[in-house]
Amino acid sequence: MDGNQKIGCKVCSCKHNCDGEFCDLDKICVCPVEGCHCEEPEESMCSSYENVNK
Repeated sequence: MDGNQKIGCKVCSCKHNCDGEFCDLDKICVCPVEGCHCEEPEESMCSSYENVNK
């Protein structure tokens, strides 16, 4: 994998968000939303999310 890969993220409530545009983690874990089989973006979520206030 390219060592310069970036993870885009616009979830400002996540403590890993950097400048409102990128994730500062080296890697993330994306998991399916339980019981959702809609074949739309809502079917997945970032399991690496951590609230900025916790």
